[in-house]
Amino acid sequence: MHIYLFQRLLLSIPVVLGVSLLVFAILFLSPGDPVRTMVGLRASEERVQEIRAQLGLDRPLLVQYGRWLGRVVQGDLGISIAAKRPVIHLIGEQIPFTLRLTLVAFALSTLAGIGLGMLAAIKQHTWLDTLITYLSVFWFSMPGFWLGLMLVLVFGLQLRWAPLSGYQSPGALVLPVLTLALPQMGSLARLVRNEMLEVLHEDYIRTARAKGQHPIWVFLHHALPNALIPVVVLLTLSLPWLLGGAVIVETIFAWPGVGRLMYQALMQKDFPVVQGILLIIAISTVLANLLGDILTALLDPRIHRA
Repeated sequence: MHIYLFQRLLLSIPVVLGVSLLVFAILFLSPGDPVRTMVGLRASEERVQEIRAQLGLDRPLLVQYGRWLGRVVQGDLGISIAAKRPVIHLIGEQIPFTLRLTLVAFALSTLAGIGLGMLAAIKQHTWLDTLITYLSVFWFSMPGFWLGLMLVLVFGLQLRWAPLSGYQSPGALVLPVLTLALPQMGSLARLVRNEMLEVLHEDYIRTARAKGQHPIWVFLHHALPNALIPVVVLLTLSLPWLLGGAVIVETIFAWPGVGRLMYQALMQKDFPVVQGILLIIAISTVLANLLGDILTALLDPRIHRA
């Protein structure tokens, strides 16, 4: 097991370096001079040269990347062009709001998705199975921006059951959490149902039933742990996805999180902030993938033994 973990850690290092290189290159993907794009066409040439020197863009590309990576390793993500403040401070102020939103959505989608998937598998070929399957496909297929707008229209404007925006009251969490959780819930319910049905037809399940074991014990002790292996991978990978999806949700509901900060930085062409947030999302994706590999190996020892 220790060798397997060491191998996964070694494989993650070049991935993180490649991700950092791509995030750094974003600055040069916009057409024209990136500094002129940030400060605007009316800025003086002295201002342009000042920002260019501040960002280190007057040096060769490899030197720029090396200096930027060195600062990132030390926790320095640069200075925001718009706010004139360290990017790490801006992100640190907003990330508690994003975590509050995404963790509640993650908990809701996990509990409801696994529960609905298990229920659909138990009630296979019944009206309840059909209803859960169709709702899962419907939720999973809806774009996040459309779902958020529909929730605002129906439950915010028409029924007035929840606040339209803000973060002061607990009720303000309802609509943005549902916008984030419902697509993930649908994906999870479909996966759990399919995995449970596949496991329930295995020989060892029939053997356990033939020994006279209680159906609930067979379901929870034998079937569920094996069916949850791909589910664990999906759950770990959904964490950075929720963080990235918060860009749309926080913008729609005026939620003061990292997603809204990302949107504002894109509108203001504040590339240091964009780079910092993208780097955090990308590294969290790599770490989530590593966590998924570790948990999968713990659930199924055959993986790390191979």
